[in-house]
Amino acid sequence: MLTTVTAGPYTVRGVSVGGVYTSLQVPELGVLFDAGISPRSFGAIDTILLSHGHADHVGALPGLLGIRALHGKTRPPRVVMPAEIVDDLTTALAALTRLQRWPLEIEAIGMNPGDVVALRGDLHVRAVRTFHPVPSLAYILVRRVAKLRPDFHGLTGPEIAARRRAGEDVTEIDERMELAYATDTLVSVLDHSPELLRARVLIVECTFLDDRKSLEAARAGCHIHLDELIERADRFENEHIVMMHVSQLYRPDEVASILDARVPPALRKKIIPFVPDGPWPG
Repeated sequence: MLTTVTAGPYTVRGVSVGGVYTSLQVPELGVLFDAGISPRSFGAIDTILLSHGHADHVGALPGLLGIRALHGKTRPPRVVMPAEIVDDLTTALAALTRLQRWPLEIEAIGMNPGDVVALRGDLHVRAVRTFHPVPSLAYILVRRVAKLRPDFHGLTGPEIAARRRAGEDVTEIDERMELAYATDTLVSVLDHSPELLRARVLIVECTFLDDRKSLEAARAGCHIHLDELIERADRFENEHIVMMHVSQLYRPDEVASILDARVPPALRKKIIPFVPDGPWPG
C-alpha cells in the first residue's frame, strides 16, 4: 500500500492522493509530514509536522496515536502545526480520549510563519506561510552546522585553540536547507518564499496535470496545477523534486508520461512523481 521513492540522501515513504489522504515519512530526518492515514509502521515516529487541519491531512492522527503503544512508545509525540489550530486539535483529541478511555496525548507545538523550532541536534524546522482556505504552513528542514570562520583559515590548531580560549568566536553557523514540504496551497507560495526553491529536496503538491482540470479551477481550490510549475521551470534550484498529492483524475501509470510530454527536460530530470506502481490505494 505504501509508496517509497528516493530523493538524494532521503527516503520518502507513505501515501498521497489528492483530496483523500496524505502522510509522508522521511526516516532519515525522523519526521512524518501530515497524518491522513495511519499505517502501523508510522507509529514509531516521534515528530509529526501538520500542514493544516483538513481531514485528509490530519484525520488519521488519533489512530496513529492509538497504535504507538505497539511500538513501546510511552511519551507523547511532538506534533508541529499552525498555531491557529492548536486549541481545536487538542480539544478534539481530548474528546476522543474520553470516547475510548485511553489517552491520546501530544506535545503540541504551534508555529507561525518565520518561526524556527529545534528538532534534534543540528536539525531545525522553519515554518513558511502557505495559501489555503484554512490556516496552513509549509516546512523547511534546516541543518545548522558550525564551521571555522574564513578569517581563521590557515591558522594552526594550537593557534585557533588559543584564540578560542581568549574568548573569540572562531566558528560561524552554516544553514543547509535539506528538505522542504509544501502542499495544499496556491503556487504563489513559491513566489513569496523562494527559499523553497533552494532546498536540496522539495516535496511539493501538483494536484492537477493537464486540461482535465482548468488552471482557474485548480486555483479556486487553492491547489497547484502543473502549468504553474512549468511557468517557473527555470527557478527550481532543488536537486530533487518529489511531486505528490496528485488527483485521482489521473491513473498512477499515466503520470510519468504526462510529465515527459509536458515538462521541460531540465526540470523533468529533477521530478520524482510520488505515485504507486499499481492503482491508487484504497
